[in-house]
Amino acid sequence: MRDVWLSALRRIVVKVGSGVISSEHGLDGSVIDAISADIGALMRRGYEVILVSSGAVAAGRGALGLHERPSSIPLKQAAAAIGQSQLMRLYKRAFAEEDFHVAQLLLTRSDLTDRRRYLNARNTIATLLNYRVVPIINENDTVAVEEIRFGDNDNLSSMITTMVEAQLLIILSDVDGFYDSDPRVNPQAKRFSQVEHIDHELEALAGDSGSEVGTGGMITKLQAAKRAALYGVGTVIAYGRAPHILRRVLDGEDVGTFFLPAEARLKARKHWIAFTKKPCGRILLDDGAVTALLRHGRSLLPSGICGVEGHFSRGDAVSLCDARGREIARGVTDYAMSEVQRIMGKKSTDIREILGYCYHEDVVHRDNMVIVEQEENKKRIEAP
Repeated sequence: MRDVWLSALRRIVVKVGSGVISSEHGLDGSVIDAISADIGALMRRGYEVILVSSGAVAAGRGALGLHERPSSIPLKQAAAAIGQSQLMRLYKRAFAEEDFHVAQLLLTRSDLTDRRRYLNARNTIATLLNYRVVPIINENDTVAVEEIRFGDNDNLSSMITTMVEAQLLIILSDVDGFYDSDPRVNPQAKRFSQVEHIDHELEALAGDSGSEVGTGGMITKLQAAKRAALYGVGTVIAYGRAPHILRRVLDGEDVGTFFLPAEARLKARKHWIAFTKKPCGRILLDDGAVTALLRHGRSLLPSGICGVEGHFSRGDAVSLCDARGREIARGVTDYAMSEVQRIMGKKSTDIREILGYCYHEDVVHRDNMVIVEQEENKKRIEAP
């Protein structure tokens, strides 16, 4: 299955974690050289490669004399500001040896949640690939605060994968795949060679990060693989320091863990709504509206709304929740919170009379809505 699926690939996103290319002493130039050489070899085979690389904060720690990962945002931003130039200098030198140029892109969540900026970033990357330039992407830690952070580059890499319409995401980590328990603690732990579906039981096996230089753990990698799968993209988690690891993955060797793409994929816009556009509030639905959304595939009408929370404007993403507060869907609202408060529980035909205008008869149209945790919600709605 792995060999057949890999044979049709052309565009790949490679994510490199801090634990792979750095340590408590700073960046490891030899590992960066090896990964860059592997990418160069793949590009000469005809692949297009986008690199998402961590390591800026870890690189800047040494210059600031820090012995532990910065705990405050200002200190992390300072370390990133120093370390990012060091990181790019090493990549530039390594790829020059392979006769390829590199380009730096620093992004925050707001760059991808705004549709226009999202498309601009996608067009920039597409142009770089056309010129055989390696885009090297990192979160813009120098300006990012909690509200606009991706949280980790695993999350960012899955967003980039869907944005550039890649066919494979490779996450290079400090472990050689996904195990049924922590292999650093349990020597009898067994590696999953292939995973068909990521469910709650599988996510429960994932532990926290064991690295002092990384921000994510195995759970964030599973989340990235799950998001990629829902876009129809497979993911490989592999050990980033293994010799020629990227070439071995693309040659179909049984290394790491291969997460298969989902059979039913989300369209690009719906995937963007579900995983990139951050919800600004919640709309609470009555039982009838929940049934209409889950069972009949309807849009959300004002008559099915029983409450609102948060602060959102027209065009923002919102979580659609049942009466217990459990999220069942996510979508882009056609009305601001203040407007929803006035029309909730009312008929669509009353919107113009209440507000003095009417954008649409629905608050969230089905085309701008994504059902989350489809199987769990299906079981819930069909339960007696």
